[in-house]
Amino acid sequence: MAIWTAEILKEMRRSLLDWYQRAGRTLPWRNEPDIYRVWISEIMLQQTQVKTVIPYYERWLEQFPTVKTLAAADLQTVLKQWEGLGYYARARNLHQAAQQVVTDFGGQFPEDLESILRLKGIGRTTAGGILSSARNLPLAILDGNVKRVLARLIALEVPPAKALDVLWDISETLLDPKNPRDFNQALMDLGATLCTVKQPDCPHCPWRNHCQAYLNHQPTAFPRKAPKKQIPTKKLVAAIAFNLENQVFIQQRPQDGLLGGLWEFPNREGEIKSLLIQLFPDAQYERSLNTVFHAYTHFKIELEPRIYRVNLSGSGWVSLQSLKDYPFSKAHLKIIEQLQDPQLSLPL
Repeated sequence: MAIWTAEILKEMRRSLLDWYQRAGRTLPWRNEPDIYRVWISEIMLQQTQVKTVIPYYERWLEQFPTVKTLAAADLQTVLKQWEGLGYYARARNLHQAAQQVVTDFGGQFPEDLESILRLKGIGRTTAGGILSSARNLPLAILDGNVKRVLARLIALEVPPAKALDVLWDISETLLDPKNPRDFNQALMDLGATLCTVKQPDCPHCPWRNHCQAYLNHQPTAFPRKAPKKQIPTKKLVAAIAFNLENQVFIQQRPQDGLLGGLWEFPNREGEIKSLLIQLFPDAQYERSLNTVFHAYTHFKIELEPRIYRVNLSGSGWVSLQSLKDYPFSKAHLKIIEQLQDPQLSLPL
């Protein structure tokens, strides 16, 4: 682990903050005093790019301007607002944490580390990000961008996941205790704009003279990568069943687990015959739509939508127009796009 003198640390903090004043990004949650808004941004930014988050963030605050409005909302409304952003556990955790704030903290978002860590979905780096940004508290962070910056700074010889304690120590050592808000924001911006994964802009980096990866002329050799695991592909078939009233059948996923609480067309890996017998015993196959491809963190799917005509009605049957009122995953949204294409000749 690198060891810096007090003088070097002072210079590193100053140079990073000077760079940030010149080149830092302007973002809607920067210098935001409302801790609720900062919390929303921190959760949305987990594993998601800023350019993707900004429109979701703005729409979210229109729908749920306060923690109390979020807590009072129906989970389906929350999931619909999150639709397309991915990692839906984040939305469920936000909803549950908002209810914790109302029941455990009288509707006032907690502003101390111990209390904030009690909220669903908030860990050490998220808590540090919230409290340093909204309250300028001297708490370190360690998100993906920061891990990359620090791993290059010390030329870390193992993947970051195997040296989290070391990286936390470095983040805490470097943190400017007098200006933690701007320092943490600067550190994240450094990783997002200069110290990028594939083409780091080392000549413009304020820390290049302290960066071991740069000084060794091999910045892209760090962070060290863990061995890649082969990602399996699941081949699924989705039953797009229309009844005689031109309604389509959808079902809700269990609240827990992957895509919990979202809606979908019935689907099954491999043979779909047993699913049809269970749900639509009189199903008549009409045609298939284009196969949908989608990648999750640990696997990929190939989803073939097949259209069927059935003679059923009751709960679960909705019009094509009303599908917009339900939250779906990205893969099933791609099916809906095909169904609503005016060029598509459906058997209706």
